[in-house]
Amino acid sequence: MLSCAYRLLTDLGAPAIGLYLLKRRMEGREDKARFAERLGHASVPRPEGRLIWCHAASVGEAASLMTLIERLRDAYPETHILVTTGTVTSARMLQGRLPPKVIHQYMPVDRLPYVKRFLDHWKPDFVLWIESELWPNMLADLRLRLIPAVLLNGRMSEKSFRNWQKARGWAKEILGTFVLCLTQTEDERMRFESLGAKPVRCFGNLKYAAKPLPCDEQQLTQLKQTMAGRMAWVMASTHRGEEDIALEAHQKLRAKFPSLLTIIVPRHATRGEEVAQRIRETGMGFAQRSKNEDIAPDTGIYLADTMGELGLFYRLSPIACIGGSFVALGGHNPIEPAQLGCAIIFGPHMHNFSEMAREFIRQNASIQLQNANELAFTIDRLLSDATERTRYAQTARVLADQKRHVLDQIMQELEPWLRFPNRNAA
Repeated sequence: MLSCAYRLLTDLGAPAIGLYLLKRRMEGREDKARFAERLGHASVPRPEGRLIWCHAASVGEAASLMTLIERLRDAYPETHILVTTGTVTSARMLQGRLPPKVIHQYMPVDRLPYVKRFLDHWKPDFVLWIESELWPNMLADLRLRLIPAVLLNGRMSEKSFRNWQKARGWAKEILGTFVLCLTQTEDERMRFESLGAKPVRCFGNLKYAAKPLPCDEQQLTQLKQTMAGRMAWVMASTHRGEEDIALEAHQKLRAKFPSLLTIIVPRHATRGEEVAQRIRETGMGFAQRSKNEDIAPDTGIYLADTMGELGLFYRLSPIACIGGSFVALGGHNPIEPAQLGCAIIFGPHMHNFSEMAREFIRQNASIQLQNANELAFTIDRLLSDATERTRYAQTARVLADQKRHVLDQIMQELEPWLRFPNRNAA
């Protein structure tokens, strides 16, 4: 009943969906050059032979896919891989990083005509669906076409679980698309099982298997020379309101550390001018990376409002504070700074990475703050005590390295499904 209602709603709501997409295009949140892909129109031909389709909603999910894609390419070199994402940011992140025989397309909006157009063209033999984005029309059509799909790195918050419990029958129908569900945590395994998914297994978070974030070595060398040994810390992947927290911490710290450089990396580079204006209002000297402004001796704040350079700034900063965790957005990935030798700080809101955050805290591999007022004090402590700073960084790196084996277990579990014949062979 609910699936029919959803399908009817998305059919009748076509004008509203069109207006919503138009608004997104005007805001720069859609790729104008490739917008037809969002309507199910492929921009490249389907290659001959077997094709695995991997769907990842956004940047974090797409980044966790990269190591898996490399393993798939090594194990099945004749198989082509299609990767879909839903955001411009994720598409730009993947640009230039995808190996041969891997194609990127935007995920079509979940209206049945777009879905059918997409599947009629790509005819995937096997689907890997990453994390938590469940699109009913797409999954229903995969089920109708008998295309096997696996939910990988499945994530379901307690809030989402409570909502799905109100529509348990529909949840069971949607999750019935998946021949296998692999979850990030045991809590999530139990939630998926309770909603009717089967079989469900948990090996851990695929993000542990990701390679360290890349960086331009020439840029790294140049920035190190410009900084001339200055101490730095990075407030990474910030959202609105968190830049103010970083600026306040910097003001408190600069009396004791007058040469301190605070690096602010907005989660969305398009917010660069907005953040720059907030810094201007404080009167602090700053340089803006998107404008190619150099770090001068009197530069206190470096606004790194560019895309895909977070690996560069983690390498420059011995201390990393993770954004999205001081506002109720659920935080971001602590593995990335751990792999690059940072002492890690995050705020009270890490529910998107709850099990991972708990593990980091249990192992004394990070510091969780209960409020923003503690940030300056904690950075002061880490800047003043190199031994403590190094201990946190080394413990975090060891923890991240110990869990890299998760991909081996996932590949072993996927193997029976990956040895499929070409469903589309004549």
